[in-house]
Amino acid sequence: MSKRAPPIEKPEIILDQHAPIPMYRQLYERLRVGILAGNLESGTRLLSTRALASVLGVSRNTTALAYEQLLLEGYIESRVGDGTRVARLHPEQLMQGARSAPDPDTEAPAVPRTAIFGRRGQVLAELPFLEEPYAKEGDPETRPFRIAQPDVGYFPYEVWARLVARSARQSLPTLALYQDARGYAPLREAIAAHIGITRGVHCSSEQIILTTGAQGALDLIARMLLDPGDPAWVEDPGYSGARGALLAAGARLHPVPVDHEGLVVEAGRRSCPDARLAIVTPSHQFPTGVTMSLSRRLALLAWAREAHAWLIEDDYDSEYRFSERPLQALQGLDSAGRVIYVGTFSKVLFPSLRLGYLVAPMALLNGLLAARRYVDIHLPLLEQMALADFITEGHYARYVRKMRLLYLERRNALVDALRRELGDLLDVGVPEAGLHLVAWLRAGMDPQAAVSQAAAHGLRIPLLSQFSLRPLQRDGLMLGFASASPDELRAGARTLGRALRTP
Repeated sequence: MSKRAPPIEKPEIILDQHAPIPMYRQLYERLRVGILAGNLESGTRLLSTRALASVLGVSRNTTALAYEQLLLEGYIESRVGDGTRVARLHPEQLMQGARSAPDPDTEAPAVPRTAIFGRRGQVLAELPFLEEPYAKEGDPETRPFRIAQPDVGYFPYEVWARLVARSARQSLPTLALYQDARGYAPLREAIAAHIGITRGVHCSSEQIILTTGAQGALDLIARMLLDPGDPAWVEDPGYSGARGALLAAGARLHPVPVDHEGLVVEAGRRSCPDARLAIVTPSHQFPTGVTMSLSRRLALLAWAREAHAWLIEDDYDSEYRFSERPLQALQGLDSAGRVIYVGTFSKVLFPSLRLGYLVAPMALLNGLLAARRYVDIHLPLLEQMALADFITEGHYARYVRKMRLLYLERRNALVDALRRELGDLLDVGVPEAGLHLVAWLRAGMDPQAAVSQAAAHGLRIPLLSQFSLRPLQRDGLMLGFASASPDELRAGARTLGRALRTP
């Protein structure tokens, strides 16, 4: 008969949200010590992340990250259909744990032989995926407030089909053998020219490596720059895809808070001054939507120079800035060659177009290309050729201008509707860029109750806290506006109003 963990009462595990150590790390330490001391026996089934979060009164992200770290280091194991259990450790490890808790940065124990995946594979198998709810096209529960989803109905498919067919007919026969690992040269040249003009990025086409979206770029960078156990800064709240890439490389995540000026660099310096790298979204922070101030950008660059750290700039949704010309990229301010710029076409054109890119400092270029050759050699060629023509013939710039105006209209419609229907319950942030906004919950509102009431009315809405590793002083609803018409957004706001006023 399988053993189950006894109920965990709050007094037994006390987490301090004001401590300098993240709460997920505090929970990880408590559980690790309990396992090593023999209080949690091998084979004992642990509470699920959701149940433990409810018992401790913390977000599920906190318990999930603690479990992921324990899984990564071999203290627990997880199998589909069997839940999460305490791993079987060697007797000498348990004896050592009974005497004193080992340092969290020491070498991790071996992976239990019963594990299906390696430690990092187990971590990734459990990590939530932002876009997963939208994989089923037309799912009514995802409308009308889907986040990270552009409106693909206005894309010029006939133009795109013509360019793909022309490339296949005229160019592909001469390019049928293996190609440069960086990608199709004319596309890299078009990208270099475009981001040089629109984003102030300083690079040549030789520094550009084409990847499978921004996620492919983050994965390639993390696997080359990090060793297991290396510390890395992540924005908190921040993008789960960035955390996934770092966890896959075995990094130790150090959450750095975000305020109205972006990443709080001084907080990162205090908590983890020797981090190996940081992933940031300075132009349009995900998920809060704030833009990093110039003073914070300069402070971040100064830290990277002093710490010999790398900065990964994910230029998330920078094409869709509504009030003014997009701000110059962080990379354009970098004089020390510490910034790796990442961009993607998936959100601008259509998500299934898995084309992104990174701009590598010259010091990293050869190493990244070597890794690329052992991952997938290079991307398929047809869509690269079509995209190069799509940009150079002017279709890309026209399409972005058109969609920017469309999304501005929809943003304004949603803001007006929310203020009219829910002005007494929500404080609506008006984003200057991007495809979603944050509606902040008023004091006294229960965030979990709010999303449950919305779900009961057919609205699937994520909380800002779902993307945070530490408790937030104030939570909010994340509402996308790009993939729904103004009328749909107004109707959605009325439905949300009824939902939140349901007793």
